[in-house]
Amino acid sequence: MSNSVFLITPPFTQLNTPYPATAYLKGFLNTRHITSFQSDLGIEVTLRLFSKQGLERLFAHIAAAPPVAASENIARMLVLQEDYIQTIDAVILFLQGKNPTLAHLICKRDYLPEASRFAQLDDLNWAFGSMGTQDKAKHLATMYLEDLSDLIMECVDPHFGFSRYAERLSRSANSFDELYAALQAEYTYIDTILTDLLALHMQQVQPAMVAISVPFPGNLYAALRCGQWIKQHYPAVKVAMGGGFPNTELRSLADARVFEFVDFITLDDGEAPIENLLLFLEGKKTAEELKRTFLLTEDKVTYVNSKATHDYKQAQLGTPDYSNLLLDKYISAIEVVNPMHSLWSDGRWNKLTMAHGCYWGKCTFCDISLDYIKIYEPITASLLCDRMETIIAQTGQNGFHFVDEAAPPALMRALALEIIRRKLTVSWWTNIRFEKSFTRDLCLLLKASGCIAVSGGLEVASDRLLGLIQKGITVAQVARVNRHFTEAGIMVHAYLMYGFPTQTAQETIDALEMVRQMFQAGILQSAFWHQFTMTAHSPVGLEPAKFSVQKETDEIGAFANNDIMHIDPTGADHETFSYGLKKSLLNFMHGACLDYPLSKWFDFKVPKTTVHPDFITTALMEEEAGTVKPTSKVVYLGKQPAMEIITKSKKGSTWEMSSLTFQGKKEKVNISVQPPQGAWLTQMLQQLAVANAKTYTLQEVKDSYEAAGLDDFELFWDNKPVNTLHKLGLLKL
Repeated sequence: MSNSVFLITPPFTQLNTPYPATAYLKGFLNTRHITSFQSDLGIEVTLRLFSKQGLERLFAHIAAAPPVAASENIARMLVLQEDYIQTIDAVILFLQGKNPTLAHLICKRDYLPEASRFAQLDDLNWAFGSMGTQDKAKHLATMYLEDLSDLIMECVDPHFGFSRYAERLSRSANSFDELYAALQAEYTYIDTILTDLLALHMQQVQPAMVAISVPFPGNLYAALRCGQWIKQHYPAVKVAMGGGFPNTELRSLADARVFEFVDFITLDDGEAPIENLLLFLEGKKTAEELKRTFLLTEDKVTYVNSKATHDYKQAQLGTPDYSNLLLDKYISAIEVVNPMHSLWSDGRWNKLTMAHGCYWGKCTFCDISLDYIKIYEPITASLLCDRMETIIAQTGQNGFHFVDEAAPPALMRALALEIIRRKLTVSWWTNIRFEKSFTRDLCLLLKASGCIAVSGGLEVASDRLLGLIQKGITVAQVARVNRHFTEAGIMVHAYLMYGFPTQTAQETIDALEMVRQMFQAGILQSAFWHQFTMTAHSPVGLEPAKFSVQKETDEIGAFANNDIMHIDPTGADHETFSYGLKKSLLNFMHGACLDYPLSKWFDFKVPKTTVHPDFITTALMEEEAGTVKPTSKVVYLGKQPAMEIITKSKKGSTWEMSSLTFQGKKEKVNISVQPPQGAWLTQMLQQLAVANAKTYTLQEVKDSYEAAGLDDFELFWDNKPVNTLHKLGLLKL
């Protein structure tokens, strides 16, 4: 079969779910009636390597050229090689969800061979108190694979890593020299597996063009190896490269040697550039008409961006198409025993985007000058749900990870209502800003639609630095938003940052104390510290003096230029805090050591925190400014109540009341109100039902109440018993 385009994700991104870039492009190409085939070489290489045959070959390869001075750990693994060969196929099947009963054997701890990674498992029973046998077994099986990964790195290929292959060669590689030298060297053991699989695909697909997506630094080496192999064996086939790494790192590319491995490099949204490239290869467009594309012209790197070609609107891009991918072969792993943290590596998630770009677009550490963030364009909730239904039908999976920069709250609300109206059964999670729009009621609505988790940037938990970052939030506000999510049953992950320009040691310790208090209050389930990186396209990188930092050099490299080495003359020595911050967080995520003094995490003297020990609990008790406006929408998700008139008596006098009985999924709730209010409320709840196309504002509800001749709407509506009905789905949004 012949296809116009062969779309490749090179090793390694994630093992549990395909990276979505090629599926997005394939969906778009379908709308243009352009045939394509896609392959995730990361999962394919992993499955070839981690199989009975693969391990037999691996151990034979090591035996033929044994390591000169193997560590004690590796020597142990080589003795146990038969156990690895005998267990690997069953373990992979288990991690693919096809062999669930193996969990019992794995958990007995005498089935799998154990090397150094298992030394981390101090008290598994404690860690898995809230998780079952399946998750415990997944974690043990993950450690077993990590042990094998250590074996490969020490004996066969020092660049190996499950999601970061040869990342060190490409991270901040201002010069192409080191990477170029590695690509001139003989194939590594992993390279041979990769190119064998690539050869099979090329023979079958016979493409006119190969498009390689490089989302991360850890994909670059393998991407260039693929390009190099194709140019040697299929010189007539053109190779294009795009994705997150070129979009951020290669915007000032000048090194012509890169084009020994690829013919074109495209930037930003790939749809219009790839279509133009195909038209160019067919002779229907000239090189001057290409869109956001680097190519070699007379041995010089040239960038072409024709203004005549416009990008497509989000609604025109089609539904991501996951066909050709080995969807039943992905591997679920659990590296960290934390249910929120494991979402990234456990389970198959269909990836979708609610909106292109970021609706906030102000954070000073972020690449807000680039189109992928700057150009904000949301999709309608109905189109999103159409795409979700199509993908569920295609993949058989109803889990969705919306990979937005920050999902807009208004669109999340509309999407949740549409999911509920269509009676879709989905689990979904996304990235957000911790802003005050996430009220108690909105979080309850999101939960009802299947939202299970959110992740968002708390960054530096310090109001002074959040102001410098222009995050538009305060620590107290984040705490209240997190409580709304947590109480609704939605897990929360926070991205944390240390080392922002001018950040002092005092502020770093105070930020850690804020984070500790959030874990202690139970309003944060998971988090991750990143060290601040100054990037070329962020406000800090563009105007360093404004943020009191200096670039180490103004030289622009001929290859990758995004991460800028910088000097922070007024800030702390940020690097020294790294280990203590990460170690404390790992414990907090397991609910451990929350009462330790903060100084215990560091092996050098740190200042005492100036944060009040009750800062977060006090913030949670503060009254929130009224977020319910007359224009707020009122919807009712629950079942209609049964109403009866009952007679009450006290001290000889009797009166009638309306008794309304509501059946929830878990409990029955009864409220009593005056008969006129009971009659009005019963009729109003029918109109507010989520299934109705019309939604009512709070003002319209109030007008209806007063038109019925009833008094004191606020007294009735904002007090018990009506105010308790939010638990059953009477929501003000």
